[in-house]
Amino acid sequence: MEILGKLLGGIQRVKIMRLFLLNPDQGFEADQIAERSRMQVPMARRVTNQLAAMTLVKKKAFTKEVVHGRTGKVMKKRVQGWFLNPEFPYILELKQLLIEGDFFKHADLVKRFRPAGRIQFLVVSGIFIQNSESRLDVLIVGDHLKRTHIQKAISVLESELGKELVYAVFDVADFNYRVSMYDKLLRDVFDFPHERLIALKDFSTFSMPS
Repeated sequence: MEILGKLLGGIQRVKIMRLFLLNPDQGFEADQIAERSRMQVPMARRVTNQLAAMTLVKKKAFTKEVVHGRTGKVMKKRVQGWFLNPEFPYILELKQLLIEGDFFKHADLVKRFRPAGRIQFLVVSGIFIQNSESRLDVLIVGDHLKRTHIQKAISVLESELGKELVYAVFDVADFNYRVSMYDKLLRDVFDFPHERLIALKDFSTFSMPS
């Protein structure tokens, strides 16, 4: 991430570029860009304007749903926001560099989660293996894990990726019970492409029952 930031004009720019590249049909207002990228609104607005000057993104109106504060009624509102410009000439190259490349080394992912405790099973799928049909991006199994640390690590990853992650954390007993019950979520993970980053003793040869 640090090297990419230096090459492409700063980590903030990399975060926002990924946000648009991973959500090509979605519009974002400045405060949404800031929230998703974990930066201050003025910085997010400045970087987005820089990308607009390069024609990577463009501004246009779109409709979004908002909840009325007093009534709780869902209403539609017309707003101005930013979209990825599909006609930008180097979108394919940027995707190869920022999304399809090995932008998160597996050793780095393990390092991010290890302070949460003794993780016995860590599996990645979805965005980390460029499989958009996966139901989960991260699966973590272990006992007495610090879930607040896991949530924080996930939040930081989301800001760097520009996309919300789908993850699940189970203690060992719950995981084994779900396996015995042929849990559909687990089967959807293990019956399809995934990568195991940590697999301690009892999980080294794990497979879902047929």
